This record gives sequence, structure tokens and C-alpha cells, in this order.
Amino acid sequence: MEFLRDSLKQIQPLYEEKIEEAWQRIDNLTKPIGSLGTLEKIAARMAGITGNLVNSRLKKNIVIMCADNGVVEEGVSACPKDITRIVTENFTRGITGVCVFADMVQADLTVVDIGVDAEFNNTKIINKKIMRGTKNIAKGPAMEYREAVEAIEVGIAIVDELVKKGYNLLGTGEMGIANTTTSAAVLCALSNLEPDVVVGKGAGLTEEQYRHKIEVVKRALDVNKPNQNDPIDVLAKVGGLDIAGLCGCFIGAAKNRVPIVIDGFISSAAALCAVRLNPKIKDYIFPSHLSAEPGAIYMMKEIGLEPMLNLNMRLGEGSGCPFAFFIIEASQKMMRDMGSFEDANIVNNFLIDIREEKAI
Repeated sequence: MEFLRDSLKQIQPLYEEKIEEAWQRIDNLTKPIGSLGTLEKIAARMAGITGNLVNSRLKKNIVIMCADNGVVEEGVSACPKDITRIVTENFTRGITGVCVFADMVQADLTVVDIGVDAEFNNTKIINKKIMRGTKNIAKGPAMEYREAVEAIEVGIAIVDELVKKGYNLLGTGEMGIANTTTSAAVLCALSNLEPDVVVGKGAGLTEEQYRHKIEVVKRALDVNKPNQNDPIDVLAKVGGLDIAGLCGCFIGAAKNRVPIVIDGFISSAAALCAVRLNPKIKDYIFPSHLSAEPGAIYMMKEIGLEPMLNLNMRLGEGSGCPFAFFIIEASQKMMRDMGSFEDANIVNNFLIDIREEKAI
């Protein structure tokens, strides 16, 4: 717990003077003011995070937290539990969605077993297993409070190590069958929203299974009564090890002044927990896309951020992060290579035109 407390204390506000300096440059680029919209906001915030007007060498990594969820026994997923193990292995084979898209933008992957109900003989999977999956939240707490803290601290430590290796742009991914159920429960617990509003069909449930999933989330909230004012209590009672680990990643990124990208619904739940633990973390987060899960838009409202894209994606894995990486890099390309009005002779020519008009 001490490591978590110290990490939260180390998080500092953005460099406001660098944000102002960035906006001065942005508004002097050869374009109408504000015409590059969100790219301009990203560039200014990147300057505030890093203290650099231009961040031209971005070394990218997507952290994928993998864990099983006991609530799967309630029939809330169309996929069998063993898919967690299979896909975790497949991340190391380069054949999943996130692998393909990460390769497209030269991003590396860090695959972490934080709670898969299986043992791996694979050196590409980092073993940080806290337990072999959580308990069924429909019957009681997912885990003990100390185990939720331990999972958060795993995420912080993973990010600390990645920063030491030179990574300065991070993404968040996950694998865990039934984790849209736990994420919906976390959102409901941290807000005043009802399960009927935020629960989605996940990996292709029928209408009957969907209605059952809503009832399971309601039961989990009734049975566990998570404390809305304590995100760790929420994670311990109705969350998952993957969400808790990713929560730690957001804390670690802010602690190290490194920008970090949300993928979709599950990593949004982790981001929301992190922001509730320390509101300054919000300034270090960039949401990639609006997940097709119905609760995703409410997750964004609770965090107070807007996603860059809406591609109707709901794969998870961190698959949205590479698209955000590309956009963030585009903002830095703009800052580095786009000319100013002076560079383009626009100001001088404009003044000459004005003088000539007055002379006439």
C-alpha cells in the first residue's frame, strides 16, 4: 500500500507555461487559428505533460493485463473461459488484432499474466499472477482489498520499468473473458448509473443472455455494496485483476510524466478508478476511440475526456491504441515541421498588400 500511496503523491500538474508556449506556436503556424482542431489540443497537452514543445522520438508500448473473472460462471459471456488463456498466448505470436495494428505503428507489447487461471511456459508473458482468477462477484467480493492494491501496484511497477527502458508513449489493453461485466459493475459503482443503461452484449450475447447479464450486475452491486468513494473498494468487490492492473498503469504513467492511451470500455474503467484516486491523472490520459459498448460514452463523461475516434470497435486487447498513437505522432509532426506565418512569408506579403491598398 505504501508504494501506491507514494506513487499517487508524486503525481504533479501539467507544465502550464509549456502549454501556453505550445499554443503560441500552434496559433502562429501557417493555418487559420483552430483549424486543426483536436490535433492542436493534443499537441498543447503533450507539451504540458513532457515539458517539450516537440516530442519527436516516441517509443511506444501497449501494456496488456490478462486475468480471468469468476463471474464467467454466471453465463455472462458467449465465449468459454479458456479463451483468456488462448488469447494471452496468441499475443506473443503476433496474430491478434492488437498485434497487427501495433506492428503498423512500430509499437511494442508487454503481456502480463496478472490473474489467468492457467500456467504459462512462455518467456514473452510476464508472470505477475496474484491469483488464478477472481471470485464470482454475483456471490461476493472479487478479491480482498489487499489483493486489489497489489494488482494496482503491479501496474505501477510495470510502467516504472518501461519508462526506464525509454518508452515515452503508453497504451492499455486487456484480456479476460467476462470483463465487460466487471467493467459495467465498476462504472455503476462509481456513478449513479443503472446497469440497464451501461451493460452491453459484450462478445455477442443473445437478448435473453443480455437481460441476464444486467441482472447479474445488479446482483453483484446489491451483494457487495461497493463504496462509491473508495475506488479500491470498488475494484476489490466488483472489479477484476486486469482492471486493477491497468489502473496502476495510469497511475504509473502520470507519476512518470508519460502520456497514456485508453483503448476501450475495460481500460476506461481502469482509467476512471485511477482518476478518482487522483484527479490530476486525467491530464495524462488520451482516449483512443469510443467503444461500441453502450456504457462507453458514460465512462468518458465520468472521466471528463473525449475519444479521438468512433470506429464502432469493441475488440479490446488494446487494439484502439495504435490508431491514437498515429494521431498523437501527427500532432508532433505538425509542431516540428509545419511552418509559421513568418516562414511562409504570409505576414509580410499580407502587410505589403495592405499598404498597397492604402496607397491606392
